[in-house]
Amino acid sequence: MTHLLQNYGTRIPMTFTHGEGVYLFDETGKKHLDFTSGIGVMNLGYSFEAGKAAVKTQVDALAHLSNLYNNPLQEEVADLLDQADHYKAFFANSGAEANEAALKLARLIRPGKEILAFEDGFHGRTFGAMSATMQDKIQNGFSPMVSGFSKAIYNDVDSLKASVTPHTGAILFEIVQGEGGVMPITAEFAAALKSCQEQGVLLIVDEVQTGNGRTGKLFAFEHFGLQPDIFTTAKGLGNGLPVGAMLVKNCYADCFSAGKHGSTFGGNPLAMASAKAVLTELTSDDFLADVTEKADFLKAQLKEKLASKPTVKAIRNLGLMVGIQLTDGTQLQAVLSEARAQGLLVLSAGKDVVRLLPPLVMTKAQLADGVAILEGIL
Repeated sequence: MTHLLQNYGTRIPMTFTHGEGVYLFDETGKKHLDFTSGIGVMNLGYSFEAGKAAVKTQVDALAHLSNLYNNPLQEEVADLLDQADHYKAFFANSGAEANEAALKLARLIRPGKEILAFEDGFHGRTFGAMSATMQDKIQNGFSPMVSGFSKAIYNDVDSLKASVTPHTGAILFEIVQGEGGVMPITAEFAAALKSCQEQGVLLIVDEVQTGNGRTGKLFAFEHFGLQPDIFTTAKGLGNGLPVGAMLVKNCYADCFSAGKHGSTFGGNPLAMASAKAVLTELTSDDFLADVTEKADFLKAQLKEKLASKPTVKAIRNLGLMVGIQLTDGTQLQAVLSEARAQGLLVLSAGKDVVRLLPPLVMTKAQLADGVAILEGIL
């Protein structure tokens, strides 16, 4: 008997007791190479000593502080998120909450206007975020959705142009559609979005999974010369602690005036202590350059070892965010299961994609070890 709701379905029958570096250890003592980072959360691995020390120090000093009072740590983390001083930050507890804040703010900036989102995108399971998540499997059973959303086809410039009307106030999108199959944005589509922005449509970039160094930049929109009006992030920001953030351009910041939005736990001292340590590490000399070098190595390994396999249809990546599309999607769960049996943890995305999100601190040798296991399976 379980006292838990079964909304996660039948859980994988594995119990982990601790983590070290980029490995998780189960209750039998078996070591597992983690190519999931806890679904993009443990970007700095399980032995990020600076983060653990910061949290231990903070929990001894002050674990919680109401947002009625000054919180200097919030100022420090906001500065690290935006060192060019283009944005102001709001802190939440998750990516979905950060996206909810972004959607509310967009309504204030562009009152009465629609928000355009894309097929196969994913922005969270709260009502606003779910209404912007144009996937039937996410929305089924919860109608009616929040009104004021429209949809277009991702990476389809013609669909974008046809969908943006005088009623469109903002466009919400991911630089890489994660749950949608690890689908990176094209340069052409990014340029078309920038053109919409120049015509007065707000760009809201969901960097919940792609942010915090995952693609070799602090935020993935930097690869495409975009400067969103609003962007959100979470997951790897706290390296295990629940924290999300929404950032908005300074020129729109006053729209979130007193009382328009808030959070009891958002930006609490524990989360901020962890986020400060994470961002300090990510922005240190050569860290992101090293991530890019390892991403190039992993891409080359995947191309050499897997691309020609008859079981592999395509391999897509941006930095250390990788999707291996199978020719037969019915084999996806078998591949994931066999990988676990061989001590490698990987994820799924969509119906036929093996998703890899290795910690940013994984070595080239460890990346090669993971690819070798996948090569044998595929």
